[in-house]
Amino acid sequence: MHSPTDVSVGTWRQLLSGRHLGTATVLAGGVALYATNVYLTTSLLPTAIDDIGGQRYYAWTATIFLIASVISSMLVTRILGTRGPRGAYLIALAIFAIGTIVCALSPSMEILLVGRAVQGAGGGLLAGLGYAVINAALPKQLWTRAAALVSAMWGVGTFAGPAIGGVFAQFGAWRWAFGVLVVTTIAVAALVPSALPAHTRGRTISSPVPVLSLTLLTAAALLVSVAGILSNLTVTAALVLAAVLLLIAFVAADRRAGHGVLPPSTFTTSSLKWVYLTIVALALTSTVETFIPLFGQRLAGMTPLAAGFLGAALALGWTLGEIPSASATSPRAVRTIVVGGPVLVAFGLALTAMFLTDQAGAGAITAWIVGLVIAGAGVGIAWPHLAVGAMNAVSEPGEGAKAAAAINTVQLIANAFGAALAGVLVNLGAPSTLRSAQLLLITFAVAACIGVAIAARAFPSSRGDQP
Repeated sequence: MHSPTDVSVGTWRQLLSGRHLGTATVLAGGVALYATNVYLTTSLLPTAIDDIGGQRYYAWTATIFLIASVISSMLVTRILGTRGPRGAYLIALAIFAIGTIVCALSPSMEILLVGRAVQGAGGGLLAGLGYAVINAALPKQLWTRAAALVSAMWGVGTFAGPAIGGVFAQFGAWRWAFGVLVVTTIAVAALVPSALPAHTRGRTISSPVPVLSLTLLTAAALLVSVAGILSNLTVTAALVLAAVLLLIAFVAADRRAGHGVLPPSTFTTSSLKWVYLTIVALALTSTVETFIPLFGQRLAGMTPLAAGFLGAALALGWTLGEIPSASATSPRAVRTIVVGGPVLVAFGLALTAMFLTDQAGAGAITAWIVGLVIAGAGVGIAWPHLAVGAMNAVSEPGEGAKAAAAINTVQLIANAFGAALAGVLVNLGAPSTLRSAQLLLITFAVAACIGVAIAARAFPSSRGDQP
């Protein structure tokens, strides 16, 4: 096992200039496409439904996309091992572009759902490759910077998606928003041949597709996604419980499998499992942003556009916290940052909850923004070190790419469970929007507190740490 900080960290200038600029652009661009698409679709979907119908399938546009992303994210290592970074990226971008074209040309909701499934397959590959290719295409001293840059693209997508989708939807030209994504995808693909190597450095472990693990995890994602859209609390709880049992079965099956979804180091004394669980805690709590625009409109009378930007406050904090955090190098500083991440999340969400009120004024809204930015910063400061920690926590060097690719799978599953739990809490508080908001924010603040203990296990202190 390698120490996550046994090499010096390169500079941003080294990453974003010269021969590494193209590589950084492709890695960041792929994740930016995925993230932008998520928020873009949410903003233009009501307009699309007015045009092509199919409102009963509204929630499934996200459900199908998520499930396809989960499935494809678990194939990242295999495709990377057989096709290399260059081929893997071209395949992922081609699939994503085809799905986006189908969405743009959809005459009905049923066809749009097909496009979303194809988009999700390509998007899941792009999101996973964004981390998995870092250690194959860049020198080790740039890994932390690259991980921060890639992760920061989620913040970019949170702003770009609603802006692009909202503008085109406002003028009734929602199909052209997908067209912009297609053009951007082609532009990123044009950089791939010169920016990425044809083959990985060293040996990347490539294994057969773990069918049983894949089936169990996909079924769990499907159940929790369905649970998040149901109004019957008993059925919702039953589906979430069934999904949890499937996840337990997945862990048991993956541990016994010769070639599972997660690296074998996950089930050893390595800190990798704690790194993944810390990612779960942070990714789960970040899903509060799904309901923030709703709370802004209902509790403060904000316009949809203003409420949308309120929802982006958490992503803004994520980005603001991530970039400077990547400069930390010493084990003691890294541990402090990672453990402090969930602390900030809990504090930020609790602060927001404290100022929740009906007919909120400017003062309360300002407090909400501050709280959400703090919570986002908590996720942001920890994230790049968790990504690098996963790559370095493996006992077999060839597992590095698989450990990195699994970050995206873990994040997707955590997001699915987070969204479902958020839906349950909001439904529990209904019909009072204020009570719903309080239940959601306080519960997720408690979850972040649990994440503090988990993060301490991911980066344990030692007497040899240097400040």
